[in-house]
Amino acid sequence: MALPQTFCAPDPLAMRQAMGRFLTGVAVVTTEHGGEGSGMTINSLTSISLEPPILMVSLNFNTRTGDAIRDGGRFAISILGAKQEAVARQFATRGGSRFEAGSFDTTPGGLPVVAEALSQLECQVVHQYDIGDHQVFFGQVVASRDRDGSGLAFNAGKFGSFEDFNHERAPWLF
Repeated sequence: MALPQTFCAPDPLAMRQAMGRFLTGVAVVTTEHGGEGSGMTINSLTSISLEPPILMVSLNFNTRTGDAIRDGGRFAISILGAKQEAVARQFATRGGSRFEAGSFDTTPGGLPVVAEALSQLECQVVHQYDIGDHQVFFGQVVASRDRDGSGLAFNAGKFGSFEDFNHERAPWLF
């Protein structure tokens, strides 16, 4: 498929389609506030700082999860493995209880995380910004653990897995 001849201002669908070309991992953000757990599938997760360890998540306005993070000041991240597509779909569905099916662990601070996720991180919100149609949360990681495995990938509206080129690890990993 050829590129269009000219650039144009993107509408929301065109923006979603363009950014959908960016291969991402898949995670579930969870929180608990007022005795109720909430969570949603995300791919807008970024490591911001190693010292101190801070990451960023971006959520649409008017979501139960975003409101609970804003009000409670904390959240947890579960980075999903390649065999956890069903979990990603469960937390991506609007409405309903996210925690009725599946297995969950609990962080030291009492937040639910997806059992068997590749990485589980507990965060305390240090900054929150409203920008465009999203709430952006910066969270300092206060507890984490991870295991080996291949991550669940998302690209152009489809789930998949990453296949490496069998090279040595990149030199910037330590």
